[in-house]
Amino acid sequence: MKSQSKKLNAIEKALAILTSFTPYNQEMGNLEISKKLGFHKATVSRIFQDLVRHGFLTRNPQTKKFFLGPTVMDLARAANQSFKTDLVHIAKPFIDNLRNRFEETVILEVLSGQSTFMAYIAEGSRLVRLAGNVGDRVPSHASAGAKALLAFSSKETRELLLSGNFHRFTKKTITSREGLYRQFQEIRKSAVAFDQEEIDEGTGAAGSPVFDHEGLPIAAVVIAGPVQRINVDLDSPMISALKETAEKISSKLHYTKRLS
Repeated sequence: MKSQSKKLNAIEKALAILTSFTPYNQEMGNLEISKKLGFHKATVSRIFQDLVRHGFLTRNPQTKKFFLGPTVMDLARAANQSFKTDLVHIAKPFIDNLRNRFEETVILEVLSGQSTFMAYIAEGSRLVRLAGNVGDRVPSHASAGAKALLAFSSKETRELLLSGNFHRFTKKTITSREGLYRQFQEIRKSAVAFDQEEIDEGTGAAGSPVFDHEGLPIAAVVIAGPVQRINVDLDSPMISALKETAEKISSKLHYTKRLS
């Protein structure tokens, strides 16, 4: 480690010091960092001073140790906001690829406030297409995308989005919380939610959740079409490709844990 440290320039050493505080931002002092990274104590002390001056590290006056400072938090917030703002831009090529492969309509549903809405629609090339426009809200208790999101959301988020009575769109719409929560248990196992004529008769959909860097579900990829063309077999190429698409988008948002 020490021989390797000699090859690093000052910027690389500063970055190595900053990343050594991940993932839990535990307080560390000069000696701990020096031993951990193999840097000379004087080098660590000098870099610490620069990082504190620019807000990348903060020193605890009681323990005299250091932890990540406000500048790092500002950068993290900026990165997080850019992911949310650019989500459609990030997801679009993956969604388009899924649409091209199966020629069915693929939708990016995004969680916002007390509902989910369609943020991007890649229309299928087949004769039968689905009604709906970007910006349209979807019913949280019946949409495949919303159900995929809610299954992995907090209790508070579920209660917020599922407040009030469930409207019955078709005879197959689930209108009881007990029935919906049973579905959530299965969705958490498979990472796939289905809408089998629950909103429109003759229409089916499958959705898989997209997670951000904190592991929070923020969107869902949905493939939809005539119910006879939307495969509900979890091992089918369509469902495998759907999950893979959602995972690739999640990866671009720096989510690292695979669902299956």
